[in-house]
Amino acid sequence: MVLKAFFPTCCASADSGLLVGRWVPEQSSAVVLAVVHFPFIPIQVKELLAQVQQSSQVGVAVLGTWCHCRQEPEESLGHFLEGLGAVFPHEPWLQLCRERGSKFWSCKATHRQAPATPGAASEDQVMLIFYDQRKVLLSQLHPPAALPDRQAGDATASTGGLAAVFDTVARSELLFHSDRFDERPVRLSHWQSEGVEASILVELAKRASGPVCLLLACLLSLVSAAGACRVFKLWPLSFLGSKLSTCEQLRHRLEHLTLVFSTQKAKDPTERMRKANTLISVLLDVALGLALLSWLHGKNRIGQLADALVPVADHVAEELQHLLQWLMGAPAGLKMNRALDQVLGRFFLYHIHLWISYIHLMSPFIERILWHVGLSACLGLTVALSILSDIIALLTFHIYCFYVYGARLYCLKVYGLSSLWRLFRGKKWNVLRQRVDSCSYDLDQLFIGTLLFTVLVFLLPTTALYYLVFTLLRLLVVAVQGLIRLLVDLVNSLPLYSLGLRLCRPYRLAAGVKFRVLEHQAGRPLRLLMQINPLPFSRVVDTYRLPSCGCHPKHSWGSLCRKLFFGELIYPWRQREDKQD
Repeated sequence: MVLKAFFPTCCASADSGLLVGRWVPEQSSAVVLAVVHFPFIPIQVKELLAQVQQSSQVGVAVLGTWCHCRQEPEESLGHFLEGLGAVFPHEPWLQLCRERGSKFWSCKATHRQAPATPGAASEDQVMLIFYDQRKVLLSQLHPPAALPDRQAGDATASTGGLAAVFDTVARSELLFHSDRFDERPVRLSHWQSEGVEASILVELAKRASGPVCLLLACLLSLVSAAGACRVFKLWPLSFLGSKLSTCEQLRHRLEHLTLVFSTQKAKDPTERMRKANTLISVLLDVALGLALLSWLHGKNRIGQLADALVPVADHVAEELQHLLQWLMGAPAGLKMNRALDQVLGRFFLYHIHLWISYIHLMSPFIERILWHVGLSACLGLTVALSILSDIIALLTFHIYCFYVYGARLYCLKVYGLSSLWRLFRGKKWNVLRQRVDSCSYDLDQLFIGTLLFTVLVFLLPTTALYYLVFTLLRLLVVAVQGLIRLLVDLVNSLPLYSLGLRLCRPYRLAAGVKFRVLEHQAGRPLRLLMQINPLPFSRVVDTYRLPSCGCHPKHSWGSLCRKLFFGELIYPWRQREDKQD
């Protein structure tokens, strides 16, 4: 049987001693964590291992001996190392030795118990695999991507041993808290034996983060309680809160801040990564918002925007008036119903007149409104963009009204024509069973149906033309709001901390490992070097992408075309849940 021994590269030049680690019987693997050096007292070594087992819940034990022959080999040292197997019983017992002045290694795995079959060998072949202990400790192994069914079992079996190695090193962190400067009875060699990695600034930040997080958590809880007040659940406020993008974004950011400043410790690395991504997202959002705020308040740009807003609104209203006058004539040479065309045109022109009057009434207050909107950028760029989206929705409310009027008229005629078409075929729609059934009509019903069908058919082109024009204008506004929504979702959901780790320290996000052959000679153990394969950027984004607020419904292209053809209202003033009869 071939045994796999995972040996840390930092211990390759360590002095002789005992190999401390974990034995994984399912994979026939031994994960070496540290080397215990001479002199030591066996009872103190056992107490140290018991403490590590109690804190990490990992079966740490003495796996064997390590011999580094720096000088001429001594027979007494070899006999002494072989005799340690009686003090620390373990099956199998590993014996690793690095020869003096050579790169060759010798590895043996012996069984002290008598073999079951007479004449069977009591030694197993050992495959020595070197690994970087620091990188394995700090990395997080991710499960493989979805594979076909015929390969899924092989992928699970191949990653099981690697997961055991990564889990063993990560959970045995207590073993690495000592270095050669500590005056302890047991002296170890591991990746931090030359000095424990630490930072005064990091320790001070950890000390100060507790009270700060507690204070901010209390403040956020008060804000959440105020937001859940009954006053905000009354009809006008609840309706505005469900429709405005600004309210939805503020609720989303409140959830982010509650998660970041929570006093509860993260349970696993995934939750810790989510907290870090959320914190970086909030900080970047606020930084971009402050940059926008400084740009707006510099060189009186808010005044310039306020002065340009009213002329732009007048120009848009003037273009709409020209468009309606074109529709009231003979657009593209089409012959429209004169009476209906004049009624619809004058109706929409009156709405434009009301809108221009409203804009000129609000013009003295526009600069102050824009000043407060720019000041809200200190809450983040996403809040400012959400306010911009709501302002666009308010400024184009007349276009939305035109679209709703045209869509309702068009939808009424389309469904009326479909119902009358069933009447000609002797059919009707069964509301209870939700199907088309046969039905017999008398002569008066057929006559009235024919008259109504003829009227609706000749009026449909005029209504359809108005519906088409205002639907295109509405889709243009929706496209602009959609681009703003995409930018807000990008800032909200992009895992910037994970992408930074993947860029600067790719070993922190491990997708798997690869092995490089170091030595492969007859009569010598096979020596391999385990290297970490970083997670691809696409999988980093898919794995750690933060949830977006999702305040608007999402339509597929098929459902969107169906809604447009039948005149049904679309995003964003339609609720996501369709009502069922």
